Parts: sequence; structure tokens; C-alpha cells
Amino acid sequence: MKWILLFLLLVTSNLIAQNIMENYVFFNVERYRISEKSFIENDVFAGAQLKYTWPELEPEKGKYNFDLIQKDLDFLELNGKGLFIQIQDVSFDTTIINVPRYIIEDPIYNGGIEIQFDLNDEETEYVVVESLVARRWDKKVADRFHHLLKALGNKFDGKITGINLPETAVGFGNVDMHPLGYSHESYRNAIKENMRVLKEAFPNSIAIQYANFMPGDKFPLGDDSYLESIYSYANEIEVGMGGPDVKVYKYWQMEHSMKFLKKYSDNVKAVAVQWGNYEEINPKTKRQVTIDEIYNFAVDEIGLNYIFWCTQEPYYTEYLIPYLKKVR
Repeated sequence: MKWILLFLLLVTSNLIAQNIMENYVFFNVERYRISEKSFIENDVFAGAQLKYTWPELEPEKGKYNFDLIQKDLDFLELNGKGLFIQIQDVSFDTTIINVPRYIIEDPIYNGGIEIQFDLNDEETEYVVVESLVARRWDKKVADRFHHLLKALGNKFDGKITGINLPETAVGFGNVDMHPLGYSHESYRNAIKENMRVLKEAFPNSIAIQYANFMPGDKFPLGDDSYLESIYSYANEIEVGMGGPDVKVYKYWQMEHSMKFLKKYSDNVKAVAVQWGNYEEINPKTKRQVTIDEIYNFAVDEIGLNYIFWCTQEPYYTEYLIPYLKKVR
């Protein structure tokens, strides 16, 4: 009887994951905007996705400050909205460091962060990508990040709708530019370990890993690609998957993250419509995408369970909200 009940529970959870489709607003770090009437009084939005940085949540080693999350959660719950949180350990501005100061200052963490590099269009010299990322493959840095996830789980599991980790895409050029201790394999293994810890910390809330591209993959992707191994592992441990961009029929997304979101469809899938996505050109029509095209692509083509819509204007107010009111 116990095994039958467990089987029915698993089947039911998968059916729920496949049938749910909810719209959330991605406010990024502008968390104060959850009080805006256009959001809070609008029932087309089930909730908000908010970004919190690692140093905000762990200002000192082992001393956590979750008041920001609790305040936002209380407000959203009071107004009948859910909360997705994104924990940020990467920035796309080299003046912003999303790793706690103690990790930067203590030499055991080997600097704690790395600047991303890439080759120029002619592939003749390295150029700096405007991005700083935590040394995710460094076991000592990863251990501190895992402590954060476990502390968050102890506090918020089952209370927030879900939590996601940021995108997997990083770049460090060719092997002669790779940071200390980095390899494509060690990075893949670190992402998998983050996913495992996240799922254990949040068994009752939705746990999601954003995975768009993986370093070391060669195109076209083979069966042994690093990216597919992440999606396959997510399927195995029942972690949801997603990514930072809904780009309608865009070639590179269709051959990477969107391809695997469709292939591994048993678990929760969530993708953000981020800044600039409203302005993409649809390769099929050769015209700028419409909200209708974005929505139908996300729901019918990819089968998303959650869409996190950004607030880029005029699209958010003039087009998105009226559209969702019409189709809800």
C-alpha cells in the first residue's frame, strides 16, 4: 500500500507540473515595486520573482539576514501572491560583486570570484566580458554557498513558491586562460552539486536551475554535451529547469536550452521574459515579436509552467497586462 501511495503521489505531482501555467512578474532587484497597483491588484499575476544577492543574505560568515525575503513574503502573502526567489552569485557589471566580502578577503577562497573572458570575433585576442562570477567549482566557495541554501531552506521551504539558481553560462576563453582549479568537468560537477543541495534544502517548494549554455560544449551538441547532462540530472533528481530568456524561435536557444526543456518535460519548467526579449525579431515572420507570439511559444511550443515577465516599458503596461487579461 505504501508503494502504491508513493507511486500515485509521483504521478500526480508530474501531472500537476505539466498542467500548471502561471504568470509571475520578474522585478529583478527592484523589489519595492511589488506594491505597485498594476501588479498587486491584478489577478493575472500569480506572484513575483525577486532577486537577492549572496552578500545581502550573508553579510558575515555564517550570519544570515533573511529579513528582506521575509518582508517581501509577508507582503505578497497578505495580498494573495506567491514568491519566487533568485539567489544571485554572478553580476553582469564588473563594479558589482555578488559574493560576500569575507570570501573575497580570505585567501582560502582563492579570491572568491573570477572575471569572465571570451575571444573577439576574429578569435585572435581575449576580451573581458562585463561579468563577475563566483568560483562555483571551488569546493571551499561552493561549501559556503551550500550552507546558504540550507539555511534558506530551513527558513522558507514550503513557504515560498519556489527558488531558482542563476544561469549556467560562463566563459573563460581557451584553457590557457582558465582560472585556478577550473575545468569544464569540474564546473559541470559543481552545477550538479548545487542542484542536489538545492533540492534537498527545498523539498516542498519548487527548486529550479537556470541552464542556458555550458562551457566546453561544441556545436552541434552531441549526446554527451555538458548542457544535456545537466538537464538529464535534473530529470533524475526532480529539479525544475529554466533559463533567462524567452527568445521566440531564436536558433541558438532552440538548439540549446529550449531543445532540452522540450526533451526533458516531466518536471517544472520556467523561463523569464527578460529585458530586450519583447524586441526580438521572430525568425519565422521577420518582424518584431508580439506578446501573443511570446506567450504561445512559451506555453504551446515549450510547455512552460511559469513565465517570469520583466517590466520593460512600454510592453509591460501597454501590451502585456491587457493581453493577459484577455487570455486568462
